[in-house]
Amino acid sequence: MSDPYETTEAHLERLLGRALNSFDLPDRLVERLGTALAHSSSLYTTHHSPAAGRWRETHRHTYLLSDGGSASLWELVYRLEGDRTIRHEVFVSKAETCLAVARLFGDAPAEAAFDPELDPAFAAAEEEPDTDVAVLSALFAAGAPAHRHREYAVEESADHARRVLRRAENPDRPGERTALLLRSAYAHQITQAFGTRPCRVDGRSAGFSLYEHSFVLLDGSAVSLWEVEHTATPDGRHMCEVYESEAAARGAMELRARVR
Repeated sequence: MSDPYETTEAHLERLLGRALNSFDLPDRLVERLGTALAHSSSLYTTHHSPAAGRWRETHRHTYLLSDGGSASLWELVYRLEGDRTIRHEVFVSKAETCLAVARLFGDAPAEAAFDPELDPAFAAAEEEPDTDVAVLSALFAAGAPAHRHREYAVEESADHARRVLRRAENPDRPGERTALLLRSAYAHQITQAFGTRPCRVDGRSAGFSLYEHSFVLLDGSAVSLWEVEHTATPDGRHMCEVYESEAAARGAMELRARVR
């Protein structure tokens, strides 16, 4: 269902066009979705009953809007017993989707659309809080490698950038120019680029981790901060260092670990 080369506008038009009940969506929501800058679609649950000749799937479509907010549509794709026709319906919440499944399949509303029986991963997804998460790919990064995929969270990203810079203790940490630039960050993603790895420094055990904090700015550009967390300090305490490039961060780790 997901085409990495499909524009957000085309995706939304296709989604609403195939839904039998798209006219039930609030007009204000449809208007806001018309400003979407990027989108992400994911299979949330699946339930197949071959013996009964019916099946259903639930998909979540999440959109990043031009006002910095996000919105999700829940799509129910199903086939009824004795009918080979595949139907689509869209809803604004999980609760509405559950009620629709109860109406169509007679399941209890609390269990209806979210049956994890075929894959334990769905059970884990069920336990996660239902938050609006804006998901982006490389749409904002012109010329980015086709395989690069990012999932950005829209949640106080400028404040997150400020906290990352504030805890940096290295003298060559990013300066005021970078701090000023990141004040316009409205989405971010944290990725562990190097897992915790113990080593010996001056006869003591020390650990290193490397994280990329990637930010999307209001002008659509992307900026990353590279954070090194380590305990290669004289007293073994935890220390954070922040750099503007991965090369600089890895170079600092090598220096701290005294790798020659």
